[in-house]
Amino acid sequence: MAPENKTRNEEEELELVEWLESLDYVLEKEGTGRARFLIQSLQHHAFQKGLRFTYSAHTPYMNTIPTEEEPAYPGNVNLEWMIRSYIRWNAMAMVIRAQRDGSDVGGHISSFASCATLYEVGFNHFFRARSPEYGGDSIYFQGHVAPGIYARAFLEGRLTEQQLNNFRKELHPGGGLSSYPHPRLMRDFWQFPTVSMGLGPLMAIYHARFNRYLEDRGLKPKNGGKVWCFMGDGESDEPESLGAIGLAGREKLDNLIFVVNCNLQRLDGPVRGNGKIIQELEGHFRGAGWNVLKVIWGRRWNQLFARDEHGILAKRAMEAVDGDYQKYSVEPPSYVREHFFGKYPELAKLVAHMTDEDLMKLNRGGHDPYKIFAAYQAATEYHHGPTVILAKTVKGYGLGESAEAKNITHSQKKLTEAELRKFRTRFSIPLSDKDVADAPFYMPPQDSPEMQYMRAQREKLGGSLPRRMSQCISLKLPEDKVFEEFHKGSEGREVSTTMVYVRMLTKLMKDKEIGKYIVPIVPDEARTFGMESLFRAYGIYASKGQLYSPVDSDTLLYYKESTDGQILEEGINEAGAMSSFIAAGCSYATNGIPMIPFYTFYSMFGFQRVGDLAWAAGDLMCRGFLIGGTSGRTTLNGEGLQHQDGHSHVLASTIPNLITYDPSFSYELAVILKDGLRRMYVEQQNVFYYLTVCNENYEHPAMPEGVEEGILKGIYKLKKVKPGAVHVHLFGSGSLINSALEAQTILEKYKVTADVWSVTSYGELRRDGLDCDRWNLLNPLEPEKIPYVTQVLKNESGSVVVASSDYMKALPDSIEKWVPQTMISLGTDGFGMSETRTALRDHFEVDARHMVYAALGALVRKGELNKKVLQQAAKDLEIRSDKRDPMSLA
Repeated sequence: MAPENKTRNEEEELELVEWLESLDYVLEKEGTGRARFLIQSLQHHAFQKGLRFTYSAHTPYMNTIPTEEEPAYPGNVNLEWMIRSYIRWNAMAMVIRAQRDGSDVGGHISSFASCATLYEVGFNHFFRARSPEYGGDSIYFQGHVAPGIYARAFLEGRLTEQQLNNFRKELHPGGGLSSYPHPRLMRDFWQFPTVSMGLGPLMAIYHARFNRYLEDRGLKPKNGGKVWCFMGDGESDEPESLGAIGLAGREKLDNLIFVVNCNLQRLDGPVRGNGKIIQELEGHFRGAGWNVLKVIWGRRWNQLFARDEHGILAKRAMEAVDGDYQKYSVEPPSYVREHFFGKYPELAKLVAHMTDEDLMKLNRGGHDPYKIFAAYQAATEYHHGPTVILAKTVKGYGLGESAEAKNITHSQKKLTEAELRKFRTRFSIPLSDKDVADAPFYMPPQDSPEMQYMRAQREKLGGSLPRRMSQCISLKLPEDKVFEEFHKGSEGREVSTTMVYVRMLTKLMKDKEIGKYIVPIVPDEARTFGMESLFRAYGIYASKGQLYSPVDSDTLLYYKESTDGQILEEGINEAGAMSSFIAAGCSYATNGIPMIPFYTFYSMFGFQRVGDLAWAAGDLMCRGFLIGGTSGRTTLNGEGLQHQDGHSHVLASTIPNLITYDPSFSYELAVILKDGLRRMYVEQQNVFYYLTVCNENYEHPAMPEGVEEGILKGIYKLKKVKPGAVHVHLFGSGSLINSALEAQTILEKYKVTADVWSVTSYGELRRDGLDCDRWNLLNPLEPEKIPYVTQVLKNESGSVVVASSDYMKALPDSIEKWVPQTMISLGTDGFGMSETRTALRDHFEVDARHMVYAALGALVRKGELNKKVLQQAAKDLEIRSDKRDPMSLA
């Protein structure tokens, strides 16, 4: 049997050699295109014959670009190494020095240490600034590398030594630097916030798509501009990081480049100790239609792979898991020789001629500028879709035994004096042993070759980056007649504020001044909001146009897609829609084009779902309108716990530059929208808006005279009566204004008069109250400032206010301290339920009956009303004190 087996094995080996030689022949004589065609044809033929393959999107654990195909390096690698070394030192010194005064403000050095070469190759050769001739590159920096970016800006003269000394101490004299990329805190520097992790990759994808949208609509010239997104391999665990890569592949966004710093470590330990994160990511991205470039091995591995005739080295590279590679980084060369190369005799023989020092110099691809340059050039020249570069590095590279590749390296903020000296020597920093102990910043002479080279390279690329430029044109407001239609009310018809909003949006889109700048955004809910009429009139943006005949093509309002469509229909994807809002809302800074996004969503699935992105929008100083449709916990008829929103205004109140309104009537909405356009697009204030609209139909009155100020400030008297002996005030918002109006009528039966007030914004009233309180606190010798809500109520008759809101009681409670009267808040605390509006308002005790009973009860407690009136009202209104508590935990 043995000879037969041997013969069969030899035949199989010969057969394999023949197939491989045939492939080599085709590659040599006819090129890769023909070889690819033949392999695909062979696979198709095999499939027809019943042969099934398990699909794999993985390639061997090798560099994607063969050594022989690497372009010549165009720069001076020696000068670049020195520049990179100075930046490494200053970045490290910044974090070290920040701890030395005892403030313990923190900082991160290991992430930048691992990817300094990735950034420097980009800064020296690829990252292009915006100019009249070029659209400009947008760079989403990995958040934890901020010290390295500051260190480069210091060498460029953009930041002072004082600022570096004040890293993470922004309030110190001389100015400081924010911990991470925060545009709001450094308005001329950072372009995008990238911590919280995961948001940068998501925003970058939609940013690249939005740039294409602007080009296809003719609003932006097709003059280039890449979106570069740098992220860590550990960051890929965030669902947002990879959640939209399918969009980028589907849209073939060749203006998008991801660079994943694969240092194999997250904050606490290995990213995939038992696996291979680079291979895993390759599968994700390649399967989503991306061009994948792996940069795993540095050029010192070239000869080893060239001599590996039988692929044993490639096989061993694939066998070792990431936990092994992390171990190889911290162990001596003898360990690597034994455990990596020693597994196979052929590999041991392959490195037998190499000394331990030679083995130590075997570098990873992410630290090799030649390999990185080749990948970057290939990425920028690829025009069939997005590219991801998976670059293997060592976390904490160069930081010494206490930090390099160790699990604790992410939190490392201090180095010993001995480690500082080793760092200095390793990177040739011209500092003496005495000076090193103080970890001083190093600035080379301005006329040194390194500084001249660095300035020249950036000048070629259009100037320094990152740089935020917020200069853009001011838009002209639409004529008053666009809004005046809505001042008349509904003239006897019952309409919803959602219907009014859509009508208003339609008119604004027709306006010759601002119409083309409006970006309607919906997450697959346009028909819910009655926005389908916009489909045919303005089209849904699709980069390929409409390649099919829609099933409703014979209807008036058919689903129309076009390359110049104005609507962004993002599908069931609130995070993506919010990312589009962000891309449009900061276009004034990234593109110099003041776009006006209107993102309309189910209010329950807005802030609750994408609050992190809304906070990022605040950091980015986005401008635009968030529209919470089908708002309120009792207004959404028939839906339930997961759909009914009673807290979005409370969540929205956490964002300092977000202006919130809950309008009841068409004229209120018109006044608010007009003022928002003025503030954001004429005066260019860095605010954005959240407006809630509802789908409940009721009659809208005409606008009373003189209420514009109150609408914008947050409160005005809607319906007043002549005060009787006993008088109260009723606050209503949104559709619950009708509860207040009904309660006003019911109270007459009990000889109590009431004024009804429309509260359009508890948020603005609270903002004003806090502003007055602060001024009074800091200026005790000056006349007191009086909050607006106090001003309008202080001379009113009546000692009781009852506020009914379709949101949690915390919303009206937020202004209670500035209301001169006794204030009772009714709200929708608790989970929503599937019921009618009437039943829900009874359940949450926010209807007219409960407003009346609350007012009467407060009057009885104050001694202004006989308790018999209250007892009779309880019977009349069927108020039960033993009914189920909406906040019940049972």
